[in-house]
Amino acid sequence: MQNTDYNNLILNKSSQLHPLFVPDLAPDNTLFMDFRSQNKALKNLDYNNIRSFSNFVFDSVTRKGKQYGYGGYLEDRDIYRRSSVFTLSNGESRSIHLGADIWAPALTPVHCPYEGKVHSFKNNNNHGDYGPTIILEHNFGNHTIYTLYGHLSIHSLDNLYEGKTIKKGEIFCYLGNYPENGDWPPHLHFQVINDMQNKKGDFWGVCSSIEKEQFAQICLDPILFFPNLAP
Repeated sequence: MQNTDYNNLILNKSSQLHPLFVPDLAPDNTLFMDFRSQNKALKNLDYNNIRSFSNFVFDSVTRKGKQYGYGGYLEDRDIYRRSSVFTLSNGESRSIHLGADIWAPALTPVHCPYEGKVHSFKNNNNHGDYGPTIILEHNFGNHTIYTLYGHLSIHSLDNLYEGKTIKKGEIFCYLGNYPENGDWPPHLHFQVINDMQNKKGDFWGVCSSIEKEQFAQICLDPILFFPNLAP
């Protein structure tokens, strides 16, 4: 199937999706945040100073009178150069973000958008990595779509097992704080995947620029799960 076919599968179910967050993200409560390399507002931001980085994120959201920050799909970001996790063997950096980030306070609950089951989970606890991560498997018609939730609280992994049913609307995890969430300002990395490529508990959340087109066919635009934000 082509990427557009998977998009249509989700769009056809859009009225049946439950919001990941309550209240749902909408223009009146959500700030679109730009972490692209060319954003001049980031010029003096020290990503290695996690407290300063976190203050920048949430001060930006608060100044605009919003509840959430949102953005990031296919952005080319300098953020990842702070961690060797994103450096390839040839020295090239992976910097193209393959999901969306929803910036919100630690311990904000996350709801299951569509009935599914736990595909896998893992604490990816390298510096700058996902930290606690859950991947759900959903049946959309005759096709399978996976949703990945990264930077969670460590207790979100309690009492999980592969194959566990997660009902639509069920709170099944919470945003983590730094450093347990991979050492990031509190947020959810949300990614929509049509082919897990035999990986478990983890999937590429960032790719190199030469891989962008390849991964854009595997990782769908998460805006499909936030219809109020869609253009």
